[in-house]
Amino acid sequence: MDGGGEQPLLEKRGGGGFLESFGAESKTLWVISGPAIFTYICQYSLGALTQTFAGQVGELELAAVSVENSVIAGLVFGAMLGMGSALETLCGQAFGAGQITMLGVYMQRSWIILLVTSLLLLPIYLFASPILTFFGESHEISQAAGRFAILMIPQMFAYAVNFPIQKFLQSQSKLMVMAWISLFVLILHTFFSWYLILYLGWGLIGAAITLNVSWWLIVILQLVYVFYTKSDGAWSGFSWLAFRDLYDFVKLSLASAIMLCLEFWYLMVLIVIAGHLDNPVIPVDALSICMNISGWDAMISLGFNAAISVRVSNELGAGNARAAKFSVVVVSITTILIGVVCMAIVLATKDFFPYLFTNSDAVAKETTRLSILLALTVLLNGLQPVLSGVAVGAGWQSIVAYINIGCYYIVGLPLGILLGFTFDFRSVGIWGGMIGGICLQTLILIGITSTRNWEKEANEAESRVKKWGGNVVNH
Repeated sequence: MDGGGEQPLLEKRGGGGFLESFGAESKTLWVISGPAIFTYICQYSLGALTQTFAGQVGELELAAVSVENSVIAGLVFGAMLGMGSALETLCGQAFGAGQITMLGVYMQRSWIILLVTSLLLLPIYLFASPILTFFGESHEISQAAGRFAILMIPQMFAYAVNFPIQKFLQSQSKLMVMAWISLFVLILHTFFSWYLILYLGWGLIGAAITLNVSWWLIVILQLVYVFYTKSDGAWSGFSWLAFRDLYDFVKLSLASAIMLCLEFWYLMVLIVIAGHLDNPVIPVDALSICMNISGWDAMISLGFNAAISVRVSNELGAGNARAAKFSVVVVSITTILIGVVCMAIVLATKDFFPYLFTNSDAVAKETTRLSILLALTVLLNGLQPVLSGVAVGAGWQSIVAYINIGCYYIVGLPLGILLGFTFDFRSVGIWGGMIGGICLQTLILIGITSTRNWEKEANEAESRVKKWGGNVVNH
């Protein structure tokens, strides 16, 4: 995809020209976001299915897998995804600038950084039991989850190799191959999870084997595709260039990790805080149901996050500032409309959807009470992650990281605690305060995006590509 393709459309005048331009850009975005959404759902389902089968074995097994998957692996997943997201900026801008061979070099640099990061994060898996006990988890669950965490160490290293490959392919809009691989692995994962965990009765050992193998199978199949096809010239073999400029690369990777982790963990904190309420079972159950729905809805947003990151980075790399800005307008309108539809669905079914998850009238009633906040969250899910995708595509990770700290953890979180505990609004107050933080962050990102000098951003993208090896001659 040569980022300049949309430029002639943008030069047209009149309503027909705008609609034609909007339709062309919308089609381009859906081509990227559709497979991305499908891929995220398939990979999200690997852990969910493992939890489901573990729950058929026993309550302790379910707790062990759930805690490891959401706390230990969730912590590492957020860090790895964030570190790997630096490639969205660099690969996207290099691709847009026509410096195709640098994509493979950038991917190798990211592998080096993420594999070293894995070694640094290894103690979290090795000492998961005492860590969980320290944060208040019961001794029995901490021990079981700790044993399972040690078995899941291979998954962490799969993350380290997988995320750079995905960003490498994503920057070239090669998302269908990831979607087909994820679907194939999910089908195998479903069968072998049943076979090993339930049929053979291997329990947690079977769960660890299937989850580790599934993630490494995704990695291996993607690597086979890259090495065999050469990814249209983006892969030219291993290179010593991968060890150049690692310091600057680490800085951008850390900024990406901090930015995404602060977002990734923000609503997870909601469940932890709610657990400190008096009689917390009902509010925690209700919030868990709402977070489950919000999580599935977020897969749509992540797909558009990937799409706009690719479009902005490609266009800025190609020097098409106006096309990048127009792409932001199109994706913002699209995701706001999707958010409005999802919000309407939540409000229309607020008296019914809780019973899909619970038989308890008390939990269902509390969930219905929280449905307005869920509807607002779903609406914000439409725009806020997309604006973060714009930030990644343009290379603004450091700026957004500071914004996230201020809006989420200095404003939203304390406000939620104040409303929930001091003013006794309980779960409604906690969630309401945290939504306030998301609203503030969204407004600030809208201001930054709308007032940014996009011509200057295009020039900075060109400088970034040249600085980190973009002057390498393509063959």
